[in-house]
Amino acid sequence: MHPVNVLPEDWSTLLANRDGGDRRVSGPTGRIYGPLAGRGGAFVLAQVGQSLDGRVATEGGDARDISGPAGLAHLHRLRALSDAVIVGAGTVTADDPRLSVRLVDGPDPVRVIIDCHATVPDTAGIFHDGGAPVFIVTCATSSRTYPAGVTVLPLSQAENGLDPRDILAALAAHGLHRILVEGGARTIARFMTAGCLDRLHVTVAPLIIGAGPAGLSLPPVASLTAAQRPTMEVHDLGGDILFDCALRP
Repeated sequence: MHPVNVLPEDWSTLLANRDGGDRRVSGPTGRIYGPLAGRGGAFVLAQVGQSLDGRVATEGGDARDISGPAGLAHLHRLRALSDAVIVGAGTVTADDPRLSVRLVDGPDPVRVIIDCHATVPDTAGIFHDGGAPVFIVTCATSSRTYPAGVTVLPLSQAENGLDPRDILAALAAHGLHRILVEGGARTIARFMTAGCLDRLHVTVAPLIIGAGPAGLSLPPVASLTAAQRPTMEVHDLGGDILFDCALRP
């Protein structure tokens, strides 16, 4: 296990690389954040913060403070290095997140909501907080209007809903190539099943919830021989443990 200590000078270099720099950051910091910060083309990373028993909330829906301070700082670093952060409509409705960068220096990403069935209420805070731009990805057949200032990306619906590859292509057309898929479990699973993820970060906090929704909700496999076994490194963030999984070379 590798201890992670993100030095200010390394973080400044990563932010500069995000904007076109090419200086290398060595050690665990560079291996964790370098691929997202310095990738020339598209890069898609999903992040899950969960308990020891794989839960992301209680049965009643309380998801606050599952990740400790170190895990939250890690999440905010990923946001700061991304062009856009994606969440599903259920996450917005349940958690009312702002998806901004508050715990580290860096820019706020464009906020993208997948709202295929047009269920996100107009009262959601993300529409009214004056933060980074908000994009809505929805079905082309939807007649829903959203609050002023929201960019709507209408896409054709496939048999199983909106295709993650179409979503990424639509974002790329707007110059958004470094993508963080933040939740929820079904949204991450759809990108993972479609083969769209380069990396998966799972941060595990030292608590046991006992029951509640799981961090990942993937299609079942018949035997363990069919289970995914990604190459990964394990890092100590300083309270939470990070499993950094490489899903594509």
